[in-house]
Amino acid sequence: MNPCTHPKVTRGHLELEVLETTALDELDSVAKVIRECAAMGVGFALDDFGTGYSSLTYLRRLPAQVLKVDPSFVRDMLDDSENRAIVEGVLGLARAFSRRAIAEGAETPSHCKLLLQINCDLAQGYDIARPMPADQMPAWVAAWQAGSPI
Repeated sequence: MNPCTHPKVTRGHLELEVLETTALDELDSVAKVIRECAAMGVGFALDDFGTGYSSLTYLRRLPAQVLKVDPSFVRDMLDDSENRAIVEGVLGLARAFSRRAIAEGAETPSHCKLLLQINCDLAQGYDIARPMPADQMPAWVAAWQAGSPI
């Protein structure tokens, strides 16, 4: 990233997402782009992780720093033990490969409570906040308290 073009954007403040299924279609070229971007301080997340052809080989070869657990697994984990097992499995894989995991689909306080119980520290969903314009983020961050979405 050229510091003259974007002087306020420092290394490590940009993260791009790539769908797991898209990454696997072009594994070698996507891995190369991720490595090149990482050298510039740009991070990558594998989005909708668990919905494609997840394998340990792919996970090892794709140097993305973040696994985003598909929201369908998170949403249904309260009532379906297999979905909960998938969420726990992805969290375990993330830890084993020194990656961060984000659970998408934390739509209710019950989702957030269970995610915390199974040692998931990062989540996104309507229980945390609704989508908002970027200019509203500073006020949301200043006012946010766990358990009380704005």
